[in-house]
Amino acid sequence: MSDNSIRTDLFSPTKLGEIELANRIVMAPLTRSRVNREGVPNELNVTYYVQRASAGLIISEATNISAQGRGYAMTPGIWTEEQVAAWKKVTDAVHIAGGTMVMQLWHVGRCSHVDLQPNREPPVAPSAIKADGNIYTENGMQEVSMPRALETDEIPDIIEQYRHAAEYAKRAGFDGVEIHSANNYLLEQFIRDSTNHRTDQYGGSIENRVRLVLEVVEAVTGVWGDGRVGIRLSPVTTEVGNTPLDSDVMATYGYLIQQLNQFKLAYLHFVEGTTRKDRVIPEGIDLDKLRSLFEGAYIGNNDYNLEMAISRRAKGKIDAVAFGRPFISNPDLVDRLRYNIELTSVNNDAYYGNGAKGYTDWPKANS
Repeated sequence: MSDNSIRTDLFSPTKLGEIELANRIVMAPLTRSRVNREGVPNELNVTYYVQRASAGLIISEATNISAQGRGYAMTPGIWTEEQVAAWKKVTDAVHIAGGTMVMQLWHVGRCSHVDLQPNREPPVAPSAIKADGNIYTENGMQEVSMPRALETDEIPDIIEQYRHAAEYAKRAGFDGVEIHSANNYLLEQFIRDSTNHRTDQYGGSIENRVRLVLEVVEAVTGVWGDGRVGIRLSPVTTEVGNTPLDSDVMATYGYLIQQLNQFKLAYLHFVEGTTRKDRVIPEGIDLDKLRSLFEGAYIGNNDYNLEMAISRRAKGKIDAVAFGRPFISNPDLVDRLRYNIELTSVNNDAYYGNGAKGYTDWPKANS
């Protein structure tokens, strides 16, 4: 094979903070529900990630920081020694294959069910506001449970869950971590005034509503140092839970992003549009203006194709581009994009569960 004639540096090495990438193609975090009930990865997960190690950066599937943070069955965790040891097998194998991998740290907040919570307790959230939709549990799909509002004196424990998870991710051999502050999970539930009706120091004003995110970032960067922590934001998505937008997206996320600059993060990872649906941006919101406030590297995400990635990279609007679903059925996605090889399509049946089927059985173009 020879390089295509398109002029782009998407396939050239780069750095995001202190994280070195072989190319600018990022594998987005993809929940696949292929671990056991204890959230421990297995050899199938090792194979899956190694198959995709040609990505410039692999962002792991969203990984629960605690038993309380869990919102979907058969999703991995990073709070026990057994989980650390299992993830270490994944990262070791990815590194041997020449890959680079960070872990996405996840607390779902209100997007859970009592069957998934310790002692069947209600999920926690900034406010007792129920999300819409259903959750995948060991007993099948069930309606999301009504959450309870976190007490102010419980907030330090949430921050400690993130710090502990960051420490365990480091022990598990990852090259960095990504804080999941998107898709209307716990941290974004605090950010938005649609889901945060608190009256303490974590609610009300923009400064108060972003306080928890900044405290989490401070704790996680305290473990990892400069340039190895990224963050994912999704200012205009209503997913998950059919969640209303913040009443002033530009002011809220603009303030947050400017405050994030003090932490010298590796990158900002944006969901551009509505997760899994479209790239429509509501009137009066300018995501490019928001991302321009960030002083570090920027990863664009959401329904990109190669042409869009090349165009936005040429205009300086992205430093790297994240692909999600295409990586499911194209483990060699980087080569397929680079050499203009037709992509294999995927359907919903392959997304979750089913063991190796639809997970590690996708052929490479040259196999």
